[in-house]
Amino acid sequence: MKENQPAGSTRPRVGVLAIQGDYDAHARALHEAEAEPVLVRKPDQLATIDGLVLPGGESTTFLKFLERDGFLDRLREFVAHKPAFGTCAGCILLAEEVLHPRQESLGVLHVTVERNAYGRQIDSTIEAAETALPGGPLEMVYIRAPRIVRTGSDVTVLAERSGSPVLVEQHHLLAATFHPELSADRRVHRYFVAKLLRHLKRA
Repeated sequence: MKENQPAGSTRPRVGVLAIQGDYDAHARALHEAEAEPVLVRKPDQLATIDGLVLPGGESTTFLKFLERDGFLDRLREFVAHKPAFGTCAGCILLAEEVLHPRQESLGVLHVTVERNAYGRQIDSTIEAAETALPGGPLEMVYIRAPRIVRTGSDVTVLAERSGSPVLVEQHHLLAATFHPELSADRRVHRYFVAKLLRHLKRA
């Protein structure tokens, strides 16, 4: 997937933070969800996109890279005002509070998240569950998944796993503790693109 898409497209330009994680899978999913994906590796690219996906990976490694060149501060300003979708480690980065252990985050999504709450890589699993999205049960791929243990009053829970939220939204933000990019089902990415388009229309 190219880092910059051609100008003149009528599709919304959605960046994918391409530092680690399966950002190419997110880019493919966004393309299938009628968006123009842009792989974002430099803070200046944030000015060229309408929304951003923060993929899975290792959240502490993300932070080390983002602390370079003022990227973290630029990213924090972006997600405070523009649509962003965090999956797994991306959900941790968006969270207001991170536990086990505590670490810095962007602090914009009003949730508390526990890192690696479901065990090690060997404990990864694939489940299917009902969500607030139409279309029946959704396949959810969990890899060293975090657990959302608290949600703020302005956070809407769209899906749960054993009573814990796994898909949530708050105004212009969306977050999942699973990996929708690893499923053939594109409903979550389509939901985010539709959310982004509504935000652009209001703006």
